[in-house]
Amino acid sequence: MTKGATLRIGAGLVSVSLIAGITPAQATEGYFPLGFGAIQRSQGGAGVAILGQDAMSQAINPAAIAGMSGQMSLGAELFMPFRGYDATGTAFIAPGSFDSGREIFLIPNFGWIRPLNSGTLGVSVFGNGGMNTSFPNITNTSPGCGGGPGVFCGGPAGVDLMQMFVSVSYANEAGPVRFGIAPTLAMQTFQANGLGAFGGMSVDPTRLTNNGHDFSYGLGLRLGAQVDLAPGLALGVSGQTRFDMTEFDRYAGLFEGGGDFDIPAQITLGVAWQAAPNLTVMLDAQRIYYSDIPAIGNAFGLGALGAPGGSGFGWDDVNVVRLGFEWRQNDRMTWRAGYAHSSNPMGAEDVTLGILAPGIVEDHFTFGGTYHRNARDSIDFAVVYAPEVRLSGPEVLPGGPTPGSDIALRMNQLGLSVGWTRRF
Repeated sequence: MTKGATLRIGAGLVSVSLIAGITPAQATEGYFPLGFGAIQRSQGGAGVAILGQDAMSQAINPAAIAGMSGQMSLGAELFMPFRGYDATGTAFIAPGSFDSGREIFLIPNFGWIRPLNSGTLGVSVFGNGGMNTSFPNITNTSPGCGGGPGVFCGGPAGVDLMQMFVSVSYANEAGPVRFGIAPTLAMQTFQANGLGAFGGMSVDPTRLTNNGHDFSYGLGLRLGAQVDLAPGLALGVSGQTRFDMTEFDRYAGLFEGGGDFDIPAQITLGVAWQAAPNLTVMLDAQRIYYSDIPAIGNAFGLGALGAPGGSGFGWDDVNVVRLGFEWRQNDRMTWRAGYAHSSNPMGAEDVTLGILAPGIVEDHFTFGGTYHRNARDSIDFAVVYAPEVRLSGPEVLPGGPTPGSDIALRMNQLGLSVGWTRRF
């Protein structure tokens, strides 16, 4: 394999490695989380139309806290993504079976609500983080690498990206309508190591890799509304604008547009139906506009890494359907269950680059509940399981697919969440 071919492959792998830092941040649809807090996760992430269940409800729909009493919620999730790949007949990618390291991450959340003379004020803090792809420094026996180090013949590959959101919500109601608005600050931190071999395809090799953690900041707006259509039946809608983020200057040779990596817009529509006095059924549909963000949606091969209009990951928009159930057994105990299905932004043609970003899970099964200790305190818990998905395709090099090659990405996820709510 020529040096130029190796660099072109490396450029694609670098593009994907950036996305890998955020892809499976939590039980995910693309890299958006399934839900915020234990209650939302226990019911499959659904609930955009339901009146607030705790202070974290404002994270899914700022209108949901209208009329709620003062309270505070604290919680965390132990997120466990298990990802790797199996390859045979490859010409450059290391053949064999390999797993990415680091499989346990702690992701916290916080919510606070205070009723005002007119309306309700809320603050929520939540994160997408805890994904860092780490493949070992193995001996690559593929013909194109010739015994060099690492899965991609460039030494240990590793990236790390975390996101945090701080949102201030205001909600009010007028008759059967509830509405809310939430200006939101987003912060990102990113680091990449071991990518120096790809410098020939970057507009700035000095800002490609091994530059420590960099930080990015930006603002966005989340909006929401709910309306009671009939007794026991409500409609809800929420959405967020695109977040205009500052550039990752230390990694301007990686991201399209000199380090630009904005957060995409999304919109969710849902209904909540009280099927029985103690049973509520929730159904949500969401669309996430990944293709609008050049670093994510641009096809690979459009240009050099870091260049305006340059290479991206080629992700399609993602559609998500969520179904949730809440059964109130008695005054002390509430049980929840849910299911979520999302489309896959990747295709079989993407598996070569997707080794560093196997965000391919499509189905989530969830269960949990709330135990009310007394009138003021309650404990929430949730279990989220995403069964293994395998996505197979040929190794694709600059000259085309490698005959007889096969790369199978695999991933499954487990999440354990707990939360505490104190009412004032």
